[in-house]
Amino acid sequence: MTADDTFGRLDDDDYPAYTMGRAAEMLGTTQGFLRALGEHSLITPLRSAGGHRRYSRYQLRIAARARELVDQGTPIEAACRIVILEDQLEEAQRINAEYRRAAGSANAAAAA
Repeated sequence: MTADDTFGRLDDDDYPAYTMGRAAEMLGTTQGFLRALGEHSLITPLRSAGGHRRYSRYQLRIAARARELVDQGTPIEAACRIVILEDQLEEAQRINAEYRRAAGSANAAAAA
């Protein structure tokens, strides 16, 4: 699962999301940085009913991690790749933990 797995439109009332300006302000960066993340396929802005670009909390978390790496001297393209791989690893670990819990429950039920 990458940062771009959310597609389509959103209604402002249904999903907490921030405008590009507000998102950049919250991250302490510029709108150009958010555009650069989009160019490197890290985050794709959602669209509100009015067609305005919005960023979800999840996307802001992803962008904040990329910003940390860039601030440490990592080139933006490499930072985006790292964040995508970290996100995929986190998802794989979550799935593995769920599988192990389910297998443990099945083994415990069979032993009883």
